[in-house]
Amino acid sequence: MTPLLFPYDVTQEDEMKRPLDFNRRSHLMNVDRMYKAEIVSIIRLTEKEKLFHIRIIDRSERERFSFLPGQFVMVEVPGFGEAPISISGSNSQKGFIELCIREAGKVTTMLHRAAPGSRVGIRGPFGTYFPMEKMKGHNVLLIAGGLGLAPLRSPVTFVTENRSDFRQIHILYGTTDPSQLLFDYQYEQWRRVDGVNLDIIVEQADPAWTGPVGRVTSLLEKIDVALDETYAIVCGPPVMFKFVCTMLSNQGMPRDRMFVSLERRMHCGMGKCCRCNVGSTYVCMEGPVFDFWTVMNLKEAI
Repeated sequence: MTPLLFPYDVTQEDEMKRPLDFNRRSHLMNVDRMYKAEIVSIIRLTEKEKLFHIRIIDRSERERFSFLPGQFVMVEVPGFGEAPISISGSNSQKGFIELCIREAGKVTTMLHRAAPGSRVGIRGPFGTYFPMEKMKGHNVLLIAGGLGLAPLRSPVTFVTENRSDFRQIHILYGTTDPSQLLFDYQYEQWRRVDGVNLDIIVEQADPAWTGPVGRVTSLLEKIDVALDETYAIVCGPPVMFKFVCTMLSNQGMPRDRMFVSLERRMHCGMGKCCRCNVGSTYVCMEGPVFDFWTVMNLKEAI
């Protein structure tokens, strides 16, 4: 075989020069590429969760990579496999990805053992996203339960960075107990943004807790906004969608203005393993973000 006279540069291919297209059905090849990445820093959030700040190594790939709030990536630990993780950070930081990861399986356990400087692989971004552009000029309810604040943090960052584009913003967050609160170092930062209201509730208080006790739906009862001029994003356990979205619907919010993430069903991200299907719908191809009207018509989705 005759050797190549010069290294082949894949970045010069026409397909590589085109910007990413988020219509995954027609351009899935654009995201089926592994980016070599490095863990820059790690922040311990709780006993089970850590926040990983990851940078794509190649500068040209770093400039090209982009995502929208609600999407996810596949994270590969060489020799151990890969796992789907929702992106938790701001999409204004080019080539930098923040991932809140719970230690739950082989891949995530190895990630929790990693140190800054460790190399990982990133594929994506995958999936549909929250329609933040459509929400501009309206009130926005951002509601999370437990680990649901991880995927919700990206739209929270979007609305705070583009505060003038939205009307009232309410962030409602509930967990089982105070030890499970995520991103607690950012709460005061969010509250200091004019027009942003943050309310937090726990189901079981400890001696140091001075806030409200109960479920996140009790916070929702106190919100005074015109629901026909409001959008809602709800992230958390699927059972939470049913209670929160049904409550909003009963109060007058159209179901197609509520958006939920079924990211917990993600597996391969490309519709190949068939483990995310709900009936004839592949969540990784059609989702993970759906409006609540669609979810209600997907049997066994929640």
